[in-house]
Amino acid sequence: QVQLVESGGGLVQAGGSLRLSCAAFGRTFSYYPMGWFRQAPGKERDFVAAINWRGDITNYVDSVKGRFTISRDNAKNTVYLQMNSLKPEDTAVYYCASGDKLSMKSEEYDYWGQGTQVTVSS
Repeated sequence: QVQLVESGGGLVQAGGSLRLSCAAFGRTFSYYPMGWFRQAPGKERDFVAAINWRGDITNYVDSVKGRFTISRDNAKNTVYLQMNSLKPEDTAVYYCASGDKLSMKSEEYDYWGQGTQVTVSS
């Protein structure tokens, strides 16, 4: 059974940084692309970033380019999202996901974590 467990969320002031982690269990993690999505209250779940299995191809939504960095450590079965220069509009529940191909579409990911709350105060 595949399980994804996020951690690292919290409350931070605008301009601050957080590093999210997502540990994967029950799957040969290193074979699959991984993605991060976020969902703000009353809004749909939106794509944030994705990384291919080798870690040499990444995609980002325009609003986080230059501020967020996705990376992975296949030996540790973990994917990371380094978030710098955080803004109040980054406030959301952040989810990691595992799929069969690198995608920005949530419906193309098969496995999801439980989410971790990120709150950015102004």
